[in-house]
Amino acid sequence: MLYLNLIVTLFENTNFSLFNSYIFMNFIHTEQKNNVLIITLNRADKFNSFNREMALQLIAELDEAEKEKTVRAIVLTGKGKAFCAGQDLAEAIDPNGPGIKKIVDEHYNPIILRIRNIEKPIIGSINGVAAGAGANIALACDILLAGKSASFIQAFSKIGLIPDSGGTFTLPRLVGLNLASALMITGDKLSAEDAKGFGMVYKVYEDAELVEKTLELATNIASMPTQAIGFTKRLINASATNNLEQQLKLEGDIQVKASNSYDYKEGVKAFLEKRKPEFKGE
Repeated sequence: MLYLNLIVTLFENTNFSLFNSYIFMNFIHTEQKNNVLIITLNRADKFNSFNREMALQLIAELDEAEKEKTVRAIVLTGKGKAFCAGQDLAEAIDPNGPGIKKIVDEHYNPIILRIRNIEKPIIGSINGVAAGAGANIALACDILLAGKSASFIQAFSKIGLIPDSGGTFTLPRLVGLNLASALMITGDKLSAEDAKGFGMVYKVYEDAELVEKTLELATNIASMPTQAIGFTKRLINASATNNLEQQLKLEGDIQVKASNSYDYKEGVKAFLEKRKPEFKGE
């Protein structure tokens, strides 16, 4: 049903020649390991740059992950040597392609909003270059891990564009106004280690260890109280626009909701009984 709906969407929104060339391609690969869903960008020959079908497939998979109760943590990564090189420029300049407005409005904006609004932890596992929209999709994740060979590039200024995919919102909040401005204006490459030093990345691992360490963290988080983590994510999002008084009020309201959950009762009971809690994510 997921891909049937996707095919219908493509047919309604894409010219036939583009639709015909993409329809049988699977640009997103998913695998569920226990309560962890691993979503892999799957255009390795194009450094996982986005075309329309890939973007729509990712949106559809994120929607499915949000609804699926057995998914309690999500990993977003790329196949091959790159995480994501951003937009496929061949599609962007194709006169029969979707055009920049559709690419921004129907591809990247919905992806960023889903990553931020899905109340489940999303871990970005950056296995190589993350450039342009790819860098900003990575930065939208809740936790970012990177291999040592990974890099981040705000590549937009190199081709006369402005940072999209929430970059002008997210990056200044992570690294400060001056550094964000420098990275966006120059388009300089930032190594994984430097990105960690600037607060963009949580941990950096040897490339050969990244998959194992990502799954280890994701599996641990998936065993935690997912609903409370989702509430925390909601509060973090709200803090971007709330003043202190509004944030305190929202914290109080949501804390009451959290205290009525199964996981809160289980957590307290396990603490008093001096045992490991068995959370259900509800």
